[in-house]
Formats: sequence, structure tokens, C-alpha cells
Amino acid sequence: MRILIVSQYFWPENFRINDVAKTLLEKGVHVEVLTGKPNYPGGDIFPGYQISKCQNELYDDVSVHRIPLVPRGRGGWRLAVNYLSFMLSGLLFAPSLLRGREFDAIFVFAPSPILQAIPAIFLGWMKRCSVALWVQDLWPESLSATGHVKNPLVIGLVRSVVRFIYRHVDLLLVQSQAFIKPVREFAGETPVVYYPNSVDSSFSESENNDVPNIVGLSNGFSVVFAGNIGVAQAIDVIIEAAKVLRKFEDIHFLVLGEGSRREHMLQETRRLGLTNLHVPGRFPLEVMPGILQRASALLVTLTDQPIFAATVPSKVQAYMAAGRPIIACLNGEGARLILEAEAGLSVPAEDSKALAAAVLELYRKTPEERAMQGENGRQYFLKHFKHEKLVDELIEHFNELICKGCK
Repeated sequence: MRILIVSQYFWPENFRINDVAKTLLEKGVHVEVLTGKPNYPGGDIFPGYQISKCQNELYDDVSVHRIPLVPRGRGGWRLAVNYLSFMLSGLLFAPSLLRGREFDAIFVFAPSPILQAIPAIFLGWMKRCSVALWVQDLWPESLSATGHVKNPLVIGLVRSVVRFIYRHVDLLLVQSQAFIKPVREFAGETPVVYYPNSVDSSFSESENNDVPNIVGLSNGFSVVFAGNIGVAQAIDVIIEAAKVLRKFEDIHFLVLGEGSRREHMLQETRRLGLTNLHVPGRFPLEVMPGILQRASALLVTLTDQPIFAATVPSKVQAYMAAGRPIIACLNGEGARLILEAEAGLSVPAEDSKALAAAVLELYRKTPEERAMQGENGRQYFLKHFKHEKLVDELIEHFNELICKGCK
């Protein structure tokens, strides 16, 4: 089986598709990747890469073909140019870059932007192979929800583009059960199948002792948020909850990662004098399982928007795998999974008082009660989201596409 993965993001950027590609290779699938120049989340091209030329390299024996793109920078218009540049670059450079290579199927990993599916569809037509699209974000809803696009004409145009994309691929995989209905509305006759996210096995393995010394992590009761610190994560709710709980000297909030709202969080922490809120930055992926397993509780937040009620943040699977109790300050599908697993507590999105109360409730539980919630989450992860199991399912989807193409 020969699979081409198309993804605007790939190693050394930290995305789920990295582990999927590696495991597909381990299972005997020939994998190649078409991607851009790494620049997420900071917005600048990583050292060793050039904006303006195509490059080829290996990632654990996976051939990686990199096409030019404009880095995302730190402004809204730069992000739009970044999205468009990958699409145009894929149409212009990918056909020659992949000349002579044959594939049985093309697999598009599609967080924002959905536009990256357009060069994949063109390549599928050229190579006479099927295209599967793994939908991570709902478009155009995600554009309006994060405030990047508000013009109704632009939203309408994007809606038409999404309809074209969904109807010109051969399979739509969606990361949330709640995505099925809205995706089907655009999909026409294209099949829509639930296919959730996971994390690699290191997150569910026994505790890793090689953990950096992070203020607040090992002192008292630590509530850890890990991941992108952006508009969608509604990080002001964490600041407000820290204000409410500032008199509890042994409760610490740790927000690990980078993103467009990190500087705002640092400024507010200093302005309010919050000694219980720590924003230490981003840590290497290899130490994250140990950090999560060392936390007293793990925190996931999203804004109060209908689109995010349908979304399951990928950190939910990582948190469950780590075996620590989860506090979910969000609505909808993500909260439902955590409650169904009996893996923690859930409060409404952007409700800082309810979040503070949930932290106190977990803080006052016995270590044994918290350990039971954490273990519930781990067992739910192993049953529903185990990485190896899901990659096997993905190979079956590829097999079905290839068989259909042979008829």
C-alpha cells in the first residue's frame, strides 16, 4: 500500500499526523508526506528551512516533500496569506515534485485550513487515486468563531469552497461524533465516518521521572493546561479562576504552551499579582507525558461557541491517557466524553466561578478518589482511543477506498 499524506503541518511541528505517519510505516505501509515549511506555533520558519524553495528530507524513513509557503506570522492577514500560500504552492509545485510517484490513496490531515485539501484533490485526479479527508475543524464556522473572518460574503464564499471540497473527496473522516451532521450537510454523497484522535503510547505508559523542574508542578495541588494558548481556548477563564482561588496558597495553575494569547496571559498575571498562575512556555514533546502524569489535575478550556461544543480538543485523549483527573471548562462533545468516562468534572464554557468551584471540589477529594477518576480516564482511552487500534482502522479505510477504486 502506498499512501501520500497531505498536511500543511508536519514534524518538527507537533501534530497528531506525525505519529500516524510513523505507525503506518511500521505497519508496512509506504508513506510519503507533502507539507510546508515548519512555522507553527511561533509564526517564523524554523532554522534550517527556506521559505522560497522545495526541500526533501526523511522523517524516520518517511519521505517528506516540503513546498514553499508564507509563514503565519502573528497577524490575522498573515494567517490568511499563510493558508492561501500552501494551497497555491501545492497546486504549482506538487505535481512536479511528485512526478513519477504512484499512490494508492491520498490522506489529508485537515485542521485549519481546509483549503489544503484542494491540491490533494488535484493530485488525486492526476494520480488516479482516491482521497480521504480527516476533518479536524469545521469550516467556515471556525473562522467566524475565532474572529478571523466576519464578512458574510467571505463566509459564504468559504462555505461554497467547503461544499466543493467535501463533494470531491472519496471519504470524510471526522474527529467528533458531533461533526457528522454538519459535515453531511455539505458532503452530498461522500461517506462521513467517525474517526477520533489519539496520542502515542508514551502518554499512557508508566510515569516518566525525567520531568523538568517547573514552579508549581510538584508543590501542593497543580492544575495543568497544556497546548495552544489562543482565542479558542478562552484563557481569560483561567485567569479569573486563579483570581478567585488566590487565597489557597497550595493551588497552582500552570499553563504550558505557546500561542497568540500567551503574552496577554503573562501581562494579566503580572498586573493582578497572581502568584498562583504560572505560564512557563513550551516544553519538548518527549517530556510532556511525564509532566501530565505529575499534575494533580488536567485542565481543558474552550470558548462558548456552538462550533466548539461540537469539537473534541485533542488534549482530551492525551489527558485521559495520562491517567489524571480532568477538569473540563467547555460545552458539548468534549465534556460529554469526560463525564461518560467518569474521568473528572465538567463546567460550562467561560464560567470562571464554576471552574474555580470545580478545582476546589477536586482539591478536597481524597488522593484515592482522584486516582480512581484518573484511572477511569485511562481505561476509557485504551478502549476507545488507543493509537495502534485507530491506525489499524485507518488502514482498513484505505483498503476499502482502494478496493472501490479497482471496481
